[in-house]
Amino acid sequence: MPRTLLAGLIQAASPITDPAVPIATIVKASIDTHIPLIEEAGRRGVQVLGLQEVFNGPYFCPSQDAHWYDIAEAVPDGPTCRLMQEYAKKYKMAMIVPVYEREQAGVYYNTAAVYDNDGSYLGKYRKNHIPHTSGFWEKYFFKPGNLGYPVFRTRYAKVGVYICYDRHFPEGARLLGLHGAEIVFNPSATVAGLSQYLWKLEQPAHAVANGYFMACSNRVGTEAPWNIGRFYGSSYFVDPRGTFLATASEDKDELLTAELDLDMIEQVRRVWQFYRDRRPDSYGPMVEQLP
Repeated sequence: MPRTLLAGLIQAASPITDPAVPIATIVKASIDTHIPLIEEAGRRGVQVLGLQEVFNGPYFCPSQDAHWYDIAEAVPDGPTCRLMQEYAKKYKMAMIVPVYEREQAGVYYNTAAVYDNDGSYLGKYRKNHIPHTSGFWEKYFFKPGNLGYPVFRTRYAKVGVYICYDRHFPEGARLLGLHGAEIVFNPSATVAGLSQYLWKLEQPAHAVANGYFMACSNRVGTEAPWNIGRFYGSSYFVDPRGTFLATASEDKDELLTAELDLDMIEQVRRVWQFYRDRRPDSYGPMVEQLP
C-alpha cells in the first residue's frame, strides 16, 4: 500500500521585537500570527506540520540582554507547548514545535517538542551545535544539546529534527538517518548574506546522502533593534533525490505544503547503497579531538 502524506511548513515574521514590550505581549503576538496558518494547515489536511526556530518570539540572539530569558518555558509543560498540543489533537496533525526551553534555573536549550496526531508528546530534540559569533551570540542563551539525535515515530512517519546551525554538520544528519528518520525538519532563523547560498545546497545534500526527505523552514522579515539582516524565508521540501518539491517566498507569512511519497526512500536506497557501503570501522578519528 503506498505511503504518502501531506506535510506542511510555516514561515512568518515576528510582529513585535521591541525589548521594551512585555515578554508576554511579544509571545502572544507571535503565537497569534501563527494560529491562522496552523488552522489553515488543519483545514487543508496537513498530517505533519513544522514550525520555525523559536517560533513564539523574535530571534533575540544578536543581543546579550537577559530580558529574553523570560521567553523560555518548560518542555513539554509550558504554556506554548500545551497550546500547540491542543492544536495537534484538534486537527489530528503531528507537530514539530520549536521553543526556548528552560530546564532549570540557569539551564536553557534551543528545543523542539514533537507531538503525535492525537496530541501525545513523543519527546524533544535539543539543538546540538551552538554558534557564538558577531550577530549570533547563541551560547549566551543556549546550552548545547545533550539528547543526541532522536527519531520520533508519529502516526504518519518517523521524523527527526535538526535545528538551524545544525545543518552545517553532516554527522548529525547521518545519525538521524541511521536512527530511522524518514523526514528531517530543519527549523531555522537565517538571514541573507554569508550563508544564503548554502541554504539550498546543504540540506538537499543531506537528503541525498541519507535517502530521506528534508523539510526546511526559515522566518521572514527584519527584526529591530538588532537589524542583523533580512530573514529570507524560502522554506522548502526536498526529496531523497535532491529534488525540490515546493518552495516558499522570501518575504511572506505563509503555509507551504508538499505531498511526500515515503516509498521513494526505499526506491532511492536500492539504487544508492550509501548505508550498505559505509565504513564505520574507518571513522574512529572523527570522534577524536582533532583540530
